[in-house]
Amino acid sequence: MRTQDALRQAQEKDLDLVEVAPEAKPPVVRILDYSKYKYEQAQKQKSARKHQQQINVREIKFRPKIAQHDYDTKKGHVMRFLKARDKVKVTIMFRGREMAHPERGEMILNRLAEELQELAVVEQRPQQDGRNMTMMLAPQRAPTT
Repeated sequence: MRTQDALRQAQEKDLDLVEVAPEAKPPVVRILDYSKYKYEQAQKQKSARKHQQQINVREIKFRPKIAQHDYDTKKGHVMRFLKARDKVKVTIMFRGREMAHPERGEMILNRLAEELQELAVVEQRPQQDGRNMTMMLAPQRAPTT
């Protein structure tokens, strides 16, 4: 249909001629109420944003010579983050001569991953980068109740 004919038909019906698929060959147009169309598009976008899942990465820092009570407290924080469906980056910070024993940091990270295996999946195994050793934990796929 010619553009002029389509415009005349739209004006007769007191509606607008709206291009709905400009990339198509030939472009696709519809005769409709533009303000209503715009409103529906905005509602679709709003719904898509609402159903989108936001993933936060929280970080918790440990030391290689961490005391048991401090370890338990920080483990509780990690559990809380995982239950809130956040990813957790666990970092062991080494200072001075502690760098000579990276296996101590790896033991702490592996112990934490083992104790939280019902809540978390190890997304990134422990790895050394400079003076820090990091491991990434992600919440389990299906939430456990």
